[in-house]
Amino acid sequence: MNSRTATVADLRNNFRRVAAWLENGESVDILKRGRRYARLTPTAVPGTGAKVDFARQLQSAWGERVFSAAEVRAMRDAEREGTA
Repeated sequence: MNSRTATVADLRNNFRRVAAWLENGESVDILKRGRRYARLTPTAVPGTGAKVDFARQLQSAWGERVFSAAEVRAMRDAEREGTA
């Protein structure tokens, strides 16, 4: 899966270009103040049979990282508290 980079300003000012990347199956990393802020990934297009490869997305985001039970609990607690 290819990945492109765009800024928050690019989303606002050049959305057609970013949308075209997504339509071509490319993921787009969004930068805010020079740091990775979010990642946009294309969804499967109805009727094409294309599916999102979640395993590959997880692999690209986390690599071979394995979280301990305590780390998972801490992440879940942070999400529940709204601090994540």
